[in-house]
Amino acid sequence: MMQEMRKWELDKAHSSIEFSARHMMIANVRGHFEKFDADIQMDVLHPESGKVDFKVQAETITTSEPDRDKHLRSSDFLDVSNHPYITFVSRKISRVKDEVTVEGDLTIRGISRPISVSGPLAGPIKDAYGHDRIGFDGEVAINRKEFGLNWNMILEAGGVLVGDIVKLGIHLELTSN
Repeated sequence: MMQEMRKWELDKAHSSIEFSARHMMIANVRGHFEKFDADIQMDVLHPESGKVDFKVQAETITTSEPDRDKHLRSSDFLDVSNHPYITFVSRKISRVKDEVTVEGDLTIRGISRPISVSGPLAGPIKDAYGHDRIGFDGEVAINRKEFGLNWNMILEAGGVLVGDIVKLGIHLELTSN
C-alpha cells in the first residue's frame, strides 16, 4: 500500500484523553478531558518523519464529581485561569512493527518536561465513505509534581490524599482524505 506524508484529522467521537491517579492510596480516580485538538502530519508506513502537536483545553477536565473538578481547575492543580492549555509537541517518532513511540514535550501549568508515549498504531483502513482511518492507543505515566501540581493532604492514618503518579491514556481515531 502506497502512503505519503499527509494530515490526519481527529475523529472526536472516537477519541479520548483519559487519566487516573491514586486516591487515599487505596483506589484510582479516573477522568478525561472533553475538548482537545491535534495537528498530526504523518506517513503511516514511515511515521519517523511525522509531527504531532496536541492542545488540550484544561478547563474541560472532568471526573464526574463537580467539587473535585472545580478543585482540579483551581490554582492548587491545573490553574486553568493562568494556564488554559495543556500541550504536547513531538520531537521524535519511531516505529517497531505495529508499536509507535512518540517522544516530545508535555507542558502543564507552563512547565515542560519530556515524555514518551507508546502504543499500537492500527490501520490504515478505508471507511464506508472512502476515507483512510488509523487508530492509536498510547499510555504514559507522569509524576504530577514535575509539572508543579504539588497540592496534597497528609492523611491521619498515614499516607497522602493524592498519589504523585498520573497515568495518561491517549486513544485516537484519525481520518484522512
